[in-house]
Amino acid sequence: MPIETTATVVADVPDDPELLAVPYASDLSPGVELSLPVSDLLAHYEAKGAAGEIVEVPVARAGGVGRILLYGVGDGSPKALRTAAAGLTRKARGRDTLTVVTPEGDVTAFVEAALLAAYTFRIGDAGKKPVRALTFAGADEEQVRRAETVARAVALARDLANTPSSVKNPAWLAERAAETGVPVRVWDEEQLAAGGFGGILAVGRGSASPPRLIQLSYTPEEPTDRHVVLVGKGITFDSGGLSLKPTANMKFQKTDMAGGAVVIAVLGALAALKAPVRVTGLVAAAENMPSGTSQRPSDVITHYGGRTVEVLNTDAEGRLVLADALAYADAELDPDAVVDIATLTGAITVALGPHVGAVYASDDVLAKQLVEAGQSADDRLWRMPLIEEYTPALESSIADLANVESGSTFGAGSITAALFLREFAGERPWAHLDIAGVGRSAADEGVLSKGATGFGVRLMLEWLTRG
Repeated sequence: MPIETTATVVADVPDDPELLAVPYASDLSPGVELSLPVSDLLAHYEAKGAAGEIVEVPVARAGGVGRILLYGVGDGSPKALRTAAAGLTRKARGRDTLTVVTPEGDVTAFVEAALLAAYTFRIGDAGKKPVRALTFAGADEEQVRRAETVARAVALARDLANTPSSVKNPAWLAERAAETGVPVRVWDEEQLAAGGFGGILAVGRGSASPPRLIQLSYTPEEPTDRHVVLVGKGITFDSGGLSLKPTANMKFQKTDMAGGAVVIAVLGALAALKAPVRVTGLVAAAENMPSGTSQRPSDVITHYGGRTVEVLNTDAEGRLVLADALAYADAELDPDAVVDIATLTGAITVALGPHVGAVYASDDVLAKQLVEAGQSADDRLWRMPLIEEYTPALESSIADLANVESGSTFGAGSITAALFLREFAGERPWAHLDIAGVGRSAADEGVLSKGATGFGVRLMLEWLTRG
């Protein structure tokens, strides 16, 4: 669901707030003067000042007893402030208003985390609702509004990925893209066939819901020569096709379009953030289902631009739809850089786990920019190698490429998938983000809620708005 919690800014703490939160540092000193023995109270509760630590103190108020939340901010770093803010929002669930004395430091990171922790997605009874309103006392209005824009973009990406596949399909995703307010172009199945998008068509052949290619366009108010293309995998459900997944692996495949969701959410937020770069988003959307019309292992498909691929595993479908979009971007859009994002391989989850995404890149400068943006935005990336010695894994005896390792013993499934995509990206700077490990959370924790994470939205917006 969209974040329902509102964010307002006031200069000073209002009289008699319903619930007040006051920061304290690692030395246990409070952020504002209170008519309470704060140091004694914190000592009594054996507080350490760690980020996320909350001490709830009863106070007399008109008509009864109120509460003040003393919250630790640790060393005051952006990471510590995010932890503190998320803890406060979760503590205030079910409340009408939480008034927060804003801590010193990165206000944007603090407010963004507070709002993200309020995110919920539930069909039916919503249960205990998040706090209705967050009031930030002493905060900078501009920083709060940026944080709110970013948080709501992340929430949109989460909503799109969390929506059940009984509701969403490629056409539905195109409709949601059209609601972002930027110009949108959509290729239906007939237009895809006429245009030569063989990969997208092949993946979508087995489904009753035909595929789509979705293009979104953002142009800044000030003229610019810089042009970036973002490409997102939009598999609205992945059964594996005829290379059928086990049931346990299929349960979460509604989120296999998380990369496409990121692209849609980012394009929708760029205008509000006044991004100084022209951006085109491409979402290659299909539903990968088994049926009498499905592509088969051993089929050969022809991608946009003419490259042929032998399909040895229909469950390696994400790279097939991305290949068409990457080839189109290279041939027709003339960008300065291309970045694709996809829940592409289970192998990257083994390599990096659930908290760090992978970036592969043909360009050192682009890789460095993305890693730094991820570190700043709290969508952390680790650069992985494109090992040339593994390229023989993609050789086919009857086509230009195979879509998975064919007879070799290299393993390294995430690397070979990235090498496959590189074949379609051209010679311009290109990066591939494999977010299969970080695209979904198994629990409500910190700024994350169980389900889709929206990983990639924050880092893309940070990168694109740096100037």
